[in-house]
Amino acid sequence: QVQLVESGGGSVQAGGSLRLSCAVSTIIPSMGWFRQIPGKKRERVADIYIPGGTTYYADSVKGRFTISRDNAKNTLYLQMNNLKPEDTAMYYCAARRSVIVDWNYWGQGTQVTVSS
Repeated sequence: QVQLVESGGGSVQAGGSLRLSCAVSTIIPSMGWFRQIPGKKRERVADIYIPGGTTYYADSVKGRFTISRDNAKNTLYLQMNNLKPEDTAMYYCAARRSVIVDWNYWGQGTQVTVSS
């Protein structure tokens, strides 16, 4: 069973930065960050695949967010810079064993609130 534990959320003013962390119980090749606002569909923000380090970013965060992972520490990160009020959401760490399967491992979420 893969366990994911997020940390690093909080409140920040627009233009500020936060770094989210996700501790993983085992090495798993595909990991990502999602976010969700109440009443809206969960949105994929960024993901990264171990072989080759291929990354994906949603258009709304390109140039502002950076996803990375420390395989020695089994930890996934999301560095968020130049935060905007519309980035306010619950952020979830997710994992899957292959890019051809669904995201089936999820953390409990960490809240990010950006004030104007």
